[in-house]
Amino acid sequence: MTSLFKISDNNLECLLCPHYCKLTKGKTGICGARKNTGEIIDLMTYGVISGFALDPVEKKPLYHFFPGYSILSAGSFGCNMRCDFCQNYSISQKIPENIKAEMTPEKIVKTALSAERNIGVAFTYNEPVIWFEFMRDVATIAKAEGLFTVMVSNGYVNKEPLDEIIQFIDAFNIDLKAFNGDFYKKLTGVDIEPVRRSLKQISKSGKHLEITTLIIPGQNDNEMEMQLQSEWIAGELGENIPLHLSRYFPMFKRNDPLTPQDTLNRLFEIAASKLDNVYIGNTNSDIGQDTYCPECGKKVTIRSGYTTTFSNLDREGKCTSCGTQVYKYFTFSPKSER
Repeated sequence: MTSLFKISDNNLECLLCPHYCKLTKGKTGICGARKNTGEIIDLMTYGVISGFALDPVEKKPLYHFFPGYSILSAGSFGCNMRCDFCQNYSISQKIPENIKAEMTPEKIVKTALSAERNIGVAFTYNEPVIWFEFMRDVATIAKAEGLFTVMVSNGYVNKEPLDEIIQFIDAFNIDLKAFNGDFYKKLTGVDIEPVRRSLKQISKSGKHLEITTLIIPGQNDNEMEMQLQSEWIAGELGENIPLHLSRYFPMFKRNDPLTPQDTLNRLFEIAASKLDNVYIGNTNSDIGQDTYCPECGKKVTIRSGYTTTFSNLDREGKCTSCGTQVYKYFTFSPKSER
């Protein structure tokens, strides 16, 4: 089991993420969830729930991991980034006083097992990395019951904890918030390199990976940047990695106008020239919603909102026209092998 802290200069140093917070007794890390209690750095939000719902798996967003199914989603409070555009700032940027545990791992898994067309449990809403111990305990029970696990994350985590996370998480959606270091430093408060390293680490592990980039006007909507980002994804992670370009809405401390549809369409075309599966989210546009066979170009999935309709696919997720495996994870069985 990965060690999550060490003694450093008479303080305790957190080893979970690249902040390496050095905490005196009683102090809490940048994430707001991990505290030096005197002997250990303890997770203060173990079992504390901010959101709990059965969502379409497409809402994570995951379009290539059991499309058409649902997933029980759970989140807590806190985050190890300080994005001034945070779309979930009410739970990520402040932890309420007098919080108390509401859920046990066993209760979450029991709920997941009873939910209709549910493939498993997703850790989402706030940043799951800082919820490490609770996420691990839930996932261990869930996987023993034949369920799958998902983490929706900013990817700002150290290599050793991520190695352990990869052992109990089946699918990831990672926010690649931009493809330039200045954006990360100014708008999120962290460095981009640990995120890029995490993406390569997950991809190399063979676990399912999708990426989301929230497009903010004037900040990360540059055409050259998107070309470099999509080329990097194709070269370092694989041309088949799904990329979701998501529409920004003014939120938290940032008041830039919402992303124009023309901007999303333009960046979609650039990314789609390098990647097999590019999608547009947070918009009513018909562009960037459907999935096509990467080999023969046949349309295999039609999406309208969170309604998913399949065509030209067999029961194993293969294109019926050319036999290409479009979806590795397609038909769900609770006791299917990992």
